[in-house]
Amino acid sequence: MLKFKFDANQPYQLQAIQSVTALFRQQAYQPPEISTWQGASVISNSLQLDDLLILENLKNVQQQNGLDLTFKLKSRDFSVEMETGTGKTYVYLRTILELYKQYGLRKFIIIVPSIAIREGVLK
Repeated sequence: MLKFKFDANQPYQLQAIQSVTALFRQQAYQPPEISTWQGASVISNSLQLDDLLILENLKNVQQQNGLDLTFKLKSRDFSVEMETGTGKTYVYLRTILELYKQYGLRKFIIIVPSIAIREGVLK
């Protein structure tokens, strides 16, 4: 019988996680802010970094990873691209955990391209 052994410390996975969390370097840890919206209690993320600081963080991450540098921040939308079978689900789940631990971020939107992948994520 073939058994798989999971290794939570693959260098390329840790590098991806570190690259995402580094985008928010200098963001202070934010305790939850509870507000109400349409009668419901809501906890929201609070990002206090301005676009110039995010751009500087982005350039540092790009430089560390040997990527072309961005000189103008067009949006605050970022993506992590990984090959099939490299542990993307693990990377984004651990990235979420690290963003919570380091910066107090609590809400995330995960977009997947198919129902089958969504079901795997829910599992």
